[in-house]
Amino acid sequence: MKTRFLMMGAVLTLMVTACSKDDSKSSASAADFSADEAKLNSKMDIANDDVSDIVEAQFDATQSSAAGRSAESSALTSNLPSCATVTRIPAFGETITPGTQVTKTIDFGTTGCTMNNGNILKGKIIITFTYQPGANPQTINYQFDNFYHNAVKFTGNKTFTRTMTDATATSPSHPVVVMNMDLDATFPDGRVIHRTGTRTREIIEGYGNGDLSDNVYSVTGNWTNTFPNASVKTSTITTPLIVKMSCIQQNKPLIVQGVITFQRNTRTATLDYGDGECDNIATYTVNGNSYTIIIGN
Repeated sequence: MKTRFLMMGAVLTLMVTACSKDDSKSSASAADFSADEAKLNSKMDIANDDVSDIVEAQFDATQSSAAGRSAESSALTSNLPSCATVTRIPAFGETITPGTQVTKTIDFGTTGCTMNNGNILKGKIIITFTYQPGANPQTINYQFDNFYHNAVKFTGNKTFTRTMTDATATSPSHPVVVMNMDLDATFPDGRVIHRTGTRTREIIEGYGNGDLSDNVYSVTGNWTNTFPNASVKTSTITTPLIVKMSCIQQNKPLIVQGVITFQRNTRTATLDYGDGECDNIATYTVNGNSYTIIIGN
């Protein structure tokens, strides 16, 4: 097995077939996968997880205190930096009754607001939902307003579906959130990637104790990325991704484990996030060759 080290931003096309006398076939196969695409994919995954954290925390805060700002402000201190502001319609301090539509705007400003995990956000995330305590499932709409995640601009307007599981002898009732994705990511070099699909995130540790820093999530799902050359890559989480919020304390990416399998035409490749340690390393494997990729900012 060959192992190579790729610095962030380097572009390396990976050969996915052995040498062939048919040059046209070799060229077509060589274009099937690139390590650069894997890094772009990981950047989008990290952004998706940050958005999930932010939206779910703001929804939970309103559910816990419909009357005022005291409990809702805990969401600001738990997973948002002081440079982010949250406004609400109805306004904080006004009592919300069942059936009321709630709009919350999370504003990260225009100059760059650094999250606790080191990611830099700009612009706004706007979420809307109907306050309906006890309803199961519940739908939360989200949209982006000039929103950037680490210099990548995201546009789109889709939904979360949040379901509380039934309690069992071994597991308390806890939320499972399905993120429906239909968004565009515009990278600093001008490339635009369109992503559609779903990510399902289930909290498996830390729920209900009021402390988001010890939460651990399991993520499954599948989606397609359409690249500027109109090529389409299908991504499937074949081993659940594990997201550890405690990695924020080390300023490391939150995805620490799990495998995504990519497919384009008849070719496959994998991105392995590791063994659960808080680090910024993933392994990209294609055609029997493995490449170490630095993920994160």
